[in-house]
Amino acid sequence: MSTTTRTYFDTKVLALIAVAIVINIVGGQFNDLLRLPIFLDSIGTILVAVLAGPIAGAITGIFTNVIIGLIFAPVAAAFAPVALVIGLVAGLLARAGWFKTIWQTVISGVVVAAALTVVAVPIRIYLFGGVTGSGADFFVAYFSSVGQTLVSSVAFTVFGANVADKVLSALLVWGLVRQLPERLTGGYDYLKFSRASV
Repeated sequence: MSTTTRTYFDTKVLALIAVAIVINIVGGQFNDLLRLPIFLDSIGTILVAVLAGPIAGAITGIFTNVIIGLIFAPVAAAFAPVALVIGLVAGLLARAGWFKTIWQTVISGVVVAAALTVVAVPIRIYLFGGVTGSGADFFVAYFSSVGQTLVSSVAFTVFGANVADKVLSALLVWGLVRQLPERLTGGYDYLKFSRASV
């Protein structure tokens, strides 16, 4: 078995994906409870992406949204492609060494937000008319009321909410990875690209 295949699909990575999906669901439900204008449902996805690479991160994102869609909120399943992009882009950034310092991690969060905006805006507009029942809908209404088009209103809202969310999520992952003991993080091939040399 190749190193690449082992990294993505061995038992340790599959267990990590399962734990990360739970983290995502709990974060998302906490956000829904408080009606925050962010999401908190991709911390686990970014964690997997940083530790195990972009494909594992993408798989985590897809399964998270499908499970949330089946159990809690059907609208989430429609955004599975967005979750895929989050895991994929975060994993590629980690592979390129952009999770080594706090400032690189902040920039990575912004890049992830920009990438997912490209995918999320058409889904939000063409499937849901721009509103999905989330706390961010207030901002769509505000931008529309001051003369922005629906596309720009949704784009500003999606990017703005996700910059805050993905930067926060990326920073949480950055801090967590540095606190985890070697026995829990050892064996992840991608970790060496996201941990600064000390």
